[in-house]
Amino acid sequence: MERREFLMVAGAVAAAWPTRKAEVGTRNWEPDDSFRVPRSTFRVAPTQEPALSRDVFARRLARAQQELQARKTDLLIATPGTNYEYLTGYNPGRSERLIALLLPARGDPTIVCPSFEVERIRQHSVVAATRGWEEQDDPYRLVRQAVREMRLSARAVALESTTAYAVALRLAEALGGKFADAAPITDRLRIIKSPEEVALIRQAIDITEAAIAATFAKLAAGASEREVAQLLSGEMRQRGAEGGGLVQFGPSSALPHGGPGGPTLAREMVVLIDCGCRVAGYTSDITRTTWFGDSPVPEFTQVFNLVHDAQTAAMQQPPLTPCQEMDRVARRVIAQGGFGPFFTHRLGHGMGLDGHEPPYLVEGNATPLEPGMVFTIEPGIYQLGKFGVRIEDDCVMTERNIEVLSHRAAKL
Repeated sequence: MERREFLMVAGAVAAAWPTRKAEVGTRNWEPDDSFRVPRSTFRVAPTQEPALSRDVFARRLARAQQELQARKTDLLIATPGTNYEYLTGYNPGRSERLIALLLPARGDPTIVCPSFEVERIRQHSVVAATRGWEEQDDPYRLVRQAVREMRLSARAVALESTTAYAVALRLAEALGGKFADAAPITDRLRIIKSPEEVALIRQAIDITEAAIAATFAKLAAGASEREVAQLLSGEMRQRGAEGGGLVQFGPSSALPHGGPGGPTLAREMVVLIDCGCRVAGYTSDITRTTWFGDSPVPEFTQVFNLVHDAQTAAMQQPPLTPCQEMDRVARRVIAQGGFGPFFTHRLGHGMGLDGHEPPYLVEGNATPLEPGMVFTIEPGIYQLGKFGVRIEDDCVMTERNIEVLSHRAAKL
């Protein structure tokens, strides 16, 4: 396929990397050798060990205990998931066998797990203390015994909010009390990202951008959305990370969460790719919309540039701007351009260990964007039966402004 057969109108990074937000993203340029990142930088070690130092997790556990004390809560219980991983450095996964972190407001945390899992948990987790239960035992009795030995009141317990319902019922029965939702604690701990976390997110972004560029360079007429999605995932794996995402062609791109299963790729067609990968558990989330062919139709150019303007307006907001105001600013630009009804979702979301996590940039959320918060800005316009355009970049709020961590798309 000749290069002229597709136009990288969304600012893909195949041959011309768009400018970062500070340069307003209106020109393309070739990076010099000092800017290029060696291929080895994109590799992620295939290890289950915590990528961050044990000191990082010690500070997280201490901060969690401070939050518990401030909220007059004696104990936090978390089963495997991203909150568990945030505190221990390892996610062993959930199954029918109970694994639970017991974090008291004061004193040392303990993990209750099957006896045959004790060694695995010890090897990979920063929490050393474990209590193993045998297959024939009732693990919830062991939880009750451990809590009693901690000399805690079972009446002031915060339960991690994604805990399976059946597990929550058994824990409540064993401890004889009602639980508070731990989300206010875990959300507050995780919503401000440390420099170490931002560095891992940057690595995930680098891999994602390189994979998108490689995928765009291999687009060919007749390919299906599923085939290109598999190609995209393969490009991420070649760079050392697991990931993937949505690939949508033509009218399919007008469905914000559509595909695969749309039309096969043909010339003069919109291509939308929304994807991300993980580095040491931390995610990226980037969307690029391109035109596959010689020249985009005028309406595509109009819509693309309007979405770009809306994104720029949001990115210019200062620290402590409320999440809902970010959404309003971008939505106002699109409405003034005559496409208000076609922007059908929130402006963005937080990201970290979860692809979608607080803060959410949506009407009704007055949470101010504090320095250290990482989030997406992803306005879109979706015209059913025609095409959709979404531009999504990953950002961090600093003490001075919004820094765009990904490379912004250039206007057409």
